[in-house]
Amino acid sequence: MRVLITGGAGFIGSYLAEAYLKKGDEVYIIDDLSTGSLENIKSFQNNPHFKDRLFVFTDSIFNHDLMLELTGTCDAVFHLAAAVGVRYILDNPLESIKINIQGTEKVLELCAKFKKKVLIASSSEVYGKHLHAPLVETDNIIYGPSDKFRWSYAASKLMDEFTALAYFRTKGLKVIIARLFNTVGPRQSGAYGMVIPRLTEQALKNEPLTVYGDGTQSRTFTFVEDVVKALIALMENDAAAGEVFNIGGTEEISIFNLAEKIIKHTGSSSEVVLIPYEKAFEKDFEDMLRRVPGIEKIKKFIDFDPETDLDTILRHVIAYYREKLTSSSLI
Repeated sequence: MRVLITGGAGFIGSYLAEAYLKKGDEVYIIDDLSTGSLENIKSFQNNPHFKDRLFVFTDSIFNHDLMLELTGTCDAVFHLAAAVGVRYILDNPLESIKINIQGTEKVLELCAKFKKKVLIASSSEVYGKHLHAPLVETDNIIYGPSDKFRWSYAASKLMDEFTALAYFRTKGLKVIIARLFNTVGPRQSGAYGMVIPRLTEQALKNEPLTVYGDGTQSRTFTFVEDVVKALIALMENDAAAGEVFNIGGTEEISIFNLAEKIIKHTGSSSEVVLIPYEKAFEKDFEDMLRRVPGIEKIKKFIDFDPETDLDTILRHVIAYYREKLTSSSLI
């Protein structure tokens, strides 16, 4: 099979690409490297067993001619190219909206043209300000005001979902929507506001672990390899077309307790420091105080059950960053 992954040099995309290469498939990656990195695919890009089946294009999904060629060539498309991370979205609000809405529309248009099955990576952000748990795919949506640009990302991803489902209903496009809940693992960058890599780096440097707000906001975290298995299984399930699925973990933890757990795992001498949101983000920010997915629906379709617990996830991430920091100190 030939697989196209937009955003394939990103954190999740790189793991997905590697998984398909190991299955013996051809993988086509397009990534403009705005938040992705060639470093993410370096380990398998240089693998002699993969070199004849991996094709990497450092370009934009807005390059119509290239996307036309790639979509026509491939059998299935994973659309992961998007603005990611709270920090990036607040710093680049217009570009984030353009990438998420216009970019997804272009991918869906080409997939419909060639009748290619496509999976759209959405986000738990679409649920907005709900406090109940678990969040299920049929829940109503609650957002903050439009002058808080934090919600522009949530609204743009929801618009992606509406557009994708409209293509399914009006053109019969086989499209799947996956709402991802805090996917984490080695290779993830803390540069765009991702909490576990950011806190891990601080702990390994024995710096204060900066937790925003009062630290009581809670999340679940999902290991990237578990997420990739779910994405592949959904793509292979014909019954999943036209459906929306949560993909997330089940261990809820407050960010303050997460920071303490990271200190314990690293053996760090760091302390946790609470930073008010207005100092951390200056403006346009509101937080989701709780985000826990219901995964009963996806279990029915692909028997999904996250295999990797939070402590194991942290051990993987800490080992990665410890090696990275050691290597950089030797240069």
